[in-house]
Amino acid sequence: MSSPEHVASAVSDPKLVEERRAGILDAAVRLFAEHGYYVTTIQQIAKASGVSIGLIYQYFGDKDDILFLSLKRVLDRYETEIPARLEGVGHPVDRLCTAVWAYCAIVDELRQAAVLTYRSTGSLRADRRALIQQAELRTNRLLEGCVRECVDGGFMRPIDEFLLVYQLVMFCHAWALKHWAMRERFGLAGYVSGGVALLIEPFLTPKGKAAMTALRRRSRDFSGAPAGAAGSGAGCG
Repeated sequence: MSSPEHVASAVSDPKLVEERRAGILDAAVRLFAEHGYYVTTIQQIAKASGVSIGLIYQYFGDKDDILFLSLKRVLDRYETEIPARLEGVGHPVDRLCTAVWAYCAIVDELRQAAVLTYRSTGSLRADRRALIQQAELRTNRLLEGCVRECVDGGFMRPIDEFLLVYQLVMFCHAWALKHWAMRERFGLAGYVSGGVALLIEPFLTPKGKAAMTALRRRSRDFSGAPAGAAGSGAGCG
């Protein structure tokens, strides 16, 4: 029996498989978001992606394959891009804020797919649902490590790291889940800055607050953009 992570394809060219699947997954995510997973049909996905039903089945075995790879694509981005953004970032407070920014930036880019992880993970077969949950926990551990560095360095007072991480994760996801409301008040940069002020700054020690003040002077939104740069994110996104 194949691994639950494996999605078989009748096509042997890996590059072609990746390209074809990407277009089909993009169309599927839009349809799942608009109509729901159970209502959406393979025929609708084929039409939206501009391919035949037969071609869909060359790259996916069934609709569960499509949903699984749609969700996995989001989690894979978290696991690769958040650590990449942290490379070369040394200060614990800076690392924590950068991690939150990176998480929110991915959610912003993949809003429909991020919402889908909430709505439809339970629709996956059990073994694949477990894989998605494990991937989420790995991302949580990245954030938990950043929080622990702040506590161990004396920049943040001792806190329930597990609980704080889940508050941060929910904050990041809320940019997608409640984007219809958030976009009326914030751009992405303003949203992240407000979240840092609400969820991180209250737990900083005097040393941590000094580091945060210095960080805000250097970067307008924790993305690495210099303070005072155009597009501070105060408006709508």
